[in-house]
Amino acid sequence: MSKRDNLYLVGLMGAGKTTVGRLLARQYGKTFHDSDHEIEARCGVKIPVIFEIEGESGFRKREEAAIAELTALSNVVLATGGGAVLSLANREKLKQNGVVIYLRGTPEQLFERTRHDRNRPLLQTADPLARFRELYKQRDPLYREVADIVVDTGRQSVGSMTRVLCGKLDLLMSGLPDGVDIKGSPTKP
Repeated sequence: MSKRDNLYLVGLMGAGKTTVGRLLARQYGKTFHDSDHEIEARCGVKIPVIFEIEGESGFRKREEAAIAELTALSNVVLATGGGAVLSLANREKLKQNGVVIYLRGTPEQLFERTRHDRNRPLLQTADPLARFRELYKQRDPLYREVADIVVDTGRQSVGSMTRVLCGKLDLLMSGLPDGVDIKGSPTKP
């Protein structure tokens, strides 16, 4: 497997990872996966219920197992949960097995997109915008650490952002000879 086989999306909740991921999968003829949806399907309950019963640490263990399985697949686009990068094991698997795309949005933009969504346990606080700012401060360096490409989501449409991203991906991929991964290292035959 080469890094060119897989595309992984990281970023805070509300950045558009699932929506953009589905579009990228269609554009490049890859299978789409969402790690949060995968966890829900395996558990038979929504993520807020997992948080309520097992706490965040229980959820993160399930997430790490799901990421390990999903990054072992080939020819996929994977939308990860916003906190997937908190695990060193997840960061390593993402970096090693695919092109990582960080969909970056400001805390204010992401708050506007998610403020009515009750399916986000980390935002069920008295001040969700302050929580977004905390999460951004904590996670932005981790997203940047794993990212091969950073795209600012801004106020552009999903279609426009996806076209820009496809242009960057095509340029990146066209510069790689066969048998070389995104970082320029030889891949195994």
